[in-house]
This record gives sequence, structure tokens and C-alpha cells, in this order.
Amino acid sequence: AFTAGLLNSMVNTSCVSSLPFCGSNVINHFFCDCTPLFKLSCSDTWLIENTTSIFAGVNMIGTLLVILTSYSYVLFSISRMHSVEGRRKAFSTCASHLTAITLFYSTAIYTYLRPGSSYSLSQDKVASVFYTVVIPML
Repeated sequence: AFTAGLLNSMVNTSCVSSLPFCGSNVINHFFCDCTPLFKLSCSDTWLIENTTSIFAGVNMIGTLLVILTSYSYVLFSISRMHSVEGRRKAFSTCASHLTAITLFYSTAIYTYLRPGSSYSLSQDKVASVFYTVVIPML
């Protein structure tokens, strides 16, 4: 996950640093993210948007598969517990974490893997607040 995240960051940084910007350079967003930067560019960003989407998708799906595989082993172990109270306690602990993971990944997938034609800055602001403020508070 660390290597994939590092590679994803390097690709995003190199792609954005090669873009020409003209006109207003004010980012109308809560933080400096790739998609609002693409909207500021005065060149065609189709290839760069697709490249960053592919790297983000591989990174998200790869880490999500590792988490789901881990949870399948955890659920298998929970199902083999003899104590009903122990199963209930273990399942409630896992369920709250799985809820946070589901909320985080669904918001991240919505933010980074949707087509550029359906991009809305106001929706992106709500999603970014959700996964940077709301989910960590859980």
C-alpha cells in the first residue's frame, strides 16, 4: 500500500507540474487536489486525468482487496468461536471498522474514479469534507 501510494503521488505530482496554467490560479476548493488543478489548466488534460484515475483506481482497488481478504479471514475466525458473547463482541468491533472503511472507500471512489464529464466542484467539496473530517471522527 505504501509503495502504491508513493507511486500514485509521484505520478500525480509529475503530471500536474507539467501542466500550463493561465488566467486565474485561485483554487476554489478546501485543499489542493488534482481535479481542481486540472480545471485551472488551459491545456487538454484528458490524458493526465485518465492516467491519474488509473493509478488511483489500481491503488484503491488493490488496498481494498487486501482489506476484504483480511476481513474474510477475521469473519471465518469469528464464526469458529464457541462463545456467543465472544462472537458478538468480535463482530461488533469489526462491524464498526468495516463501516468506516466502507464510507471512506465509497467516498474516495466517488471523488477520484468518476468521469470528468460528471465532475461538480460543489459535490467534490462535500465529499472531501466527508472523508477528511467526518470519517476520522468515527
